[in-house]
Amino acid sequence: MKIPPLYFVNTRMDSFVKALNSYAPLSAACIAELVKIVRNKTIPKHGFLLREGSIPKTVAFIKKGLFSYYYTTEEGTIVIKKFFAENSFVASTSAMLQKQPGLFNICALEDAEVLEYDFSSFRQLTQRFPDLAMFYIKYMEKHWIVEKEVLEITIKYQNARERYLNFMIRYPGLNERLKQHHVASYLGITPTQLSRIRKEL
Repeated sequence: MKIPPLYFVNTRMDSFVKALNSYAPLSAACIAELVKIVRNKTIPKHGFLLREGSIPKTVAFIKKGLFSYYYTTEEGTIVIKKFFAENSFVASTSAMLQKQPGLFNICALEDAEVLEYDFSSFRQLTQRFPDLAMFYIKYMEKHWIVEKEVLEITIKYQNARERYLNFMIRYPGLNERLKQHHVASYLGITPTQLSRIRKEL
């Protein structure tokens, strides 16, 4: 039995379930078990979902807010690798899979509300529900194979102006929500260089 599309409308899980189903349709039985391991969590602006050096154990679905995913170089420079906004899943996946201290921080750039679940419990559910396993496969294929490859090519071959234009396409609507230094850090340039690019466009 597949869950009716509007089953979770006007509940705290609605956007979460819609996001899951956008990758692979999940059965009602699967969703009923999955929501049991999910909990609400609020994070204030400048608060951390994850700090560098800790071993990540959870995945968060963003209901409200905006996060930066970054590391700090030995010289103290902040390098933002990604932004995560509403209706996306965020975690330090590599460190979580290896059960090792992560190299990244996940910091709230706005007051945020997330739905968080334990990754180990989630993995156990994928063994019971093939439809959830399919969601996991499709999610990893899209975000950790396809997008990662495109990002690597972008960093290696595009100039700063091209990277900025690519940022605008990849993160529509975020330009107005981010500080100039956040965008500059993501692009690997200075705020002054970013101002010059914006004036030239």
